Amino acid sequence: MELNSSPEASTLEAMGRKEEDDCSSWKKQTTNIRKTFIFMEVLGSGAFSEVFLVKQRVTGKLFALKCIKKSPAFRDSSLENEIAVLKKIKHENIVTLEDIYESTTHYYLVMQLVSGGELFDRILERGVYTEKDASLVIQQVLSAVKYLHENGIVHRDLKPENLLYLTPEENSKIMITDFGLSKMEQSGVMSTACGTPGYVGESRDRREVDQLATFLHMDITHRKRLL
Repeated sequence: MELNSSPEASTLEAMGRKEEDDCSSWKKQTTNIRKTFIFMEVLGSGAFSEVFLVKQRVTGKLFALKCIKKSPAFRDSSLENEIAVLKKIKHENIVTLEDIYESTTHYYLVMQLVSGGELFDRILERGVYTEKDASLVIQQVLSAVKYLHENGIVHRDLKPENLLYLTPEENSKIMITDFGLSKMEQSGVMSTACGTPGYVGESRDRREVDQLATFLHMDITHRKRLL
């Protein structure tokens, strides 16, 4: 995937390297995260993390708290990469990182609360999106992707499960999340194979099929991937 090579992207890359070296300074130390937040419900879970709906005790504000358990199998560099990217970006269609905490057993990422559910689930609920509906989704995604690329960042795992609705409302904005595989890139071309099988671009009849085309197709036809 080609990226714009600009002075802004070069500056961002340099800042990213510097802040990765000082990653520990980003984290607020805590002995008990429950003294800061009230845990309300589980929003999701993965191999190394759980996401909770929490309320900040001081302000009463609601957030999504991503709790990542420290373990030999978990790579700190992956977390640091995600934090480095999230701290650099601000776009209306990208989930915001609000704060970071660390304890002896966990890392805690305080994220903007996005409560509308996955695009994937809405597609399943509705059965079929019209081309007009799908185009509204893709327009927002492309706006965010353009912003990322202009700033030298590639998400590298775009899929309907990583596209969330901000609210349950029908006309809610789409938000991009999960920057665990993203990369800040200066050279303009990347060759590392990554992503999620089923959404990674493949050659079909000598024409390239990329991730955006895959979930646009999915929006309209209610299929998980091109067959």
